[in-house]
Amino acid sequence: MLTGKTAIVTGGARGIGAGIARVLASQGAQVAVLDLDGAEAEKTAAALAVPGLAVACDVAIEAETAKAVRSVVERFGGARHPGEQRRRRAWCERSQRPARRARKPRQRGHVGGAVGWYLSQNLRTTFVTTAAGLAALKARGGGAIVNIASIAGLVASPRLPAYAAAKAGVISLTKSLALEYAPHDIRVNAICPGFLWTRAWEGLAEAIKLDTPDFAALDARGVFLEVVKRGVPLGREQTPDDIGQLTAFLASDAARNITGQWIAVDGGITLRQAEG
Repeated sequence: MLTGKTAIVTGGARGIGAGIARVLASQGAQVAVLDLDGAEAEKTAAALAVPGLAVACDVAIEAETAKAVRSVVERFGGARHPGEQRRRRAWCERSQRPARRARKPRQRGHVGGAVGWYLSQNLRTTFVTTAAGLAALKARGGGAIVNIASIAGLVASPRLPAYAAAKAGVISLTKSLALEYAPHDIRVNAICPGFLWTRAWEGLAEAIKLDTPDFAALDARGVFLEVVKRGVPLGREQTPDDIGQLTAFLASDAARNITGQWIAVDGGITLRQAEG
């Protein structure tokens, strides 16, 4: 249980982040939901088992992220720092400013733009949020950081090479930070989700459909379920709450001797990759 703990969940308004926030709150944690979309962050925070704090900010910006973390610490006290470093986030307790949108490069051939976008939204944001959280964790005498990587960072991903490279970087960063901050009793681990039905997968499903003739009659969700059926040994999709359950464990005192690890929550997908 996480009663008495504080958690900052970046990208917490929807998807994996919202699943993490729900599970942490259900186990008693005070949760700050950070997201670029302040209005959605407020909805998610209000619906938690322990009503949380909505914070609207861009975690690609150091000063803004540091301000957001300070505001959470001032409101709640010390902080655990699990989260999803996948999109930009934002700081807002009651902010009415319009959410800024992170723009994904549209041209498939624009390699530099695509690489820069994926690195910014997946790896840079991990650096920025970690830097903002470390001071608070050191001040309270320790804590836990849970980064969200991907199985794409573990195996070859020809459809998404830039994304895979960024997520591999998150795994490497996790290991380095775990060793560096172990003397401060700060644990750093990473979770590698498998196949989850998210907005990102909707676009990927359309791309897969174009390359797979027998998927022609399926909608995006149907493509996803067929990919799960064919590619997941356990035969079922993973969910945001699955990721939340592991995040809660890694953020808890029950995992006090676990640091520098990556754990795949993928129904066995990476085992098939290992078979060659």
